Amino acid sequence: MKLLFSRFIQEEDGSTALEYGLIAAGLSIAIVTVLVQIASTFSRLQASVASAAN
Repeated sequence: MKLLFSRFIQEEDGSTALEYGLIAAGLSIAIVTVLVQIASTFSRLQASVASAAN
């Protein structure tokens, strides 16, 4: 049982995949946040231009 537990602790394949998954999730959140901010900025700019044209 000790040998099985020590092999489980030393195994790094699963943790590497988990780390890559966390990095991908963080990048996805950052990208979505930036896109939402850009859309909001364009919406305000469009409203500003439309009110200036009238």
